[in-house]
Amino acid sequence: MRNLILTGGIGHPFADAAAALAATLREAGIESTITEDIEAGLAALDGCVLLTVYALRWSMTQGGKYEPHRERWGFSLSPTGRQTIERHVARGGGLLGVHTASICFDDWPGWGAILGGHWVWGRSAHPPFGDVETRLDARDHPLLAGLEAFALRDEVYGDLALQPDVVPLAHARAVSGGAWQPILWERRVGAGRVVYDALGHDAASIDQPTHRRLLARCARLAAGLPP
Repeated sequence: MRNLILTGGIGHPFADAAAALAATLREAGIESTITEDIEAGLAALDGCVLLTVYALRWSMTQGGKYEPHRERWGFSLSPTGRQTIERHVARGGGLLGVHTASICFDDWPGWGAILGGHWVWGRSAHPPFGDVETRLDARDHPLLAGLEAFALRDEVYGDLALQPDVVPLAHARAVSGGAWQPILWERRVGAGRVVYDALGHDAASIDQPTHRRLLARCARLAAGLPP
């Protein structure tokens, strides 16, 4: 079963983390191709049952903070790329969004509508990277059955804009302080299934044993397999 991982961006060790994610999914029966070339990757999406977005690629037009990085990392997904994602999900392909996926493609409103939530500049934020605790709210859900709440070091994204139908399955908060924030959901879009996991800043987060099991389940569920 083939998966395409779109990755790359600033402020995150994506090379190591994407490789760790691919290894996790391989153990779950899903073989991944990893690319930082978003457009070229999407052009080769045919034949992939699953699309995984684990990147930090957005327009970088929010003030001067990101101006030094805009030439290298600023990104606007082409109309063809947008249509490719829409078609993939509508016809039954799976979509797994990990961590920074909610910040991607900020000038395309349709992305948040597909993923189920998106970062809102000026509202969304996260505490500094550090110790995080989780709360599993839907223990009877196939993604969480038999799992226990876990701790790890990560970033907890807060105040994302969620679609009305999103029902969070788990929450997390920074141990240093802060409100519980939704970090996991799954939903249908067209004939496809979409799963978003807001954790996963680095390879250590991906490889935390319980989180690793959860990510494998997320990918399998999105791909239409028993989690």
